[in-house]
Amino acid sequence: MPEATPSPPDRPGSTPAPTADAVRRLVGTLLKESPGADGRPGPEVRPVAGGEGHSTWWVGSRHVLRLALDRADSARRRRELRLRDLVRPHLPVAVPTSVAHGEWAPGLAYTLDTVVPGGTAGEHDVSAVGEADLAGMLTGLRDVPARQAETLGVPRAAPRSLEALRRMAVQSAGRLAAADEFDPAALQQFPPGAAVQLAVQPGGAVLVHHGLTGDHLVVRADGRVRGVLDWTEAVLGDPAEDIAGLAAAVGSPAAVRAATLAGYGARPCLRGLWLARCDTLLRLAAALDGKDDAPLPPLRLRLARAWEAILLERVTELKDGDENHP
Repeated sequence: MPEATPSPPDRPGSTPAPTADAVRRLVGTLLKESPGADGRPGPEVRPVAGGEGHSTWWVGSRHVLRLALDRADSARRRRELRLRDLVRPHLPVAVPTSVAHGEWAPGLAYTLDTVVPGGTAGEHDVSAVGEADLAGMLTGLRDVPARQAETLGVPRAAPRSLEALRRMAVQSAGRLAAADEFDPAALQQFPPGAAVQLAVQPGGAVLVHHGLTGDHLVVRADGRVRGVLDWTEAVLGDPAEDIAGLAAAVGSPAAVRAATLAGYGARPCLRGLWLARCDTLLRLAAALDGKDDAPLPPLRLRLARAWEAILLERVTELKDGDENHP
């Protein structure tokens, strides 16, 4: 289980995160363990590093409590409950199960979930069998009926422009070179025309987790992937976004092998690879400039993993030529 760290600062306009005592009272009611009743100290609660806009707490060793701090996040949490039920039959890995949900303050949702046992992708490398687990996850996401997901309120997301992303990445690479963090010559592998070649093809939208960071992948010590957490950012869109997430989380070679096992061809694999590489350049540069409060070591690790060389890019020719050529 990851080491607990304090919750992030509240966003403007959000409700302050509850105190440990307030959390203990809430989960004591939900788990029928009132603090101080029958001489018991009540459930142990510890804060977890959470995403922006909500507060997350470990509750003992078997549960995790997530509390929304604004109404938009409340809506995502309520949608997530329904979405997890939809995706669960399609995936070979575990999805958290809610044991209680409701409102902890007027209009603000909470979910109390069971913990999926295991570590994170930052703690354990994914094995070859774990890559097969990831392939099954990508296959399962593609098999989820898009119409049913849309009925639950899952939004559609337009594919990002790799051309625009590449231009921003070139600027970030220069900033990182000045800080001795990156060799911008590596971007020569990705000329402007190549971004056009890797544009999304029509009709390819699938359910995308859209948050496959290392912290959201539950990985055992033997390298098996046993679960996927936090479905609040799921969209119907470009499957290369999840390939990109995996590239930064578990390394480009493992991500591309998993995507290939899932039946994705060279174009979406390479698109995901370059989405990840550009994204990691932008995130690290923003952090160095004080525009992103994420800690530097994880961002450096994500950059290193996304820029690992893969065989596919050595055997696939990406040219800088006529930008109207497919």
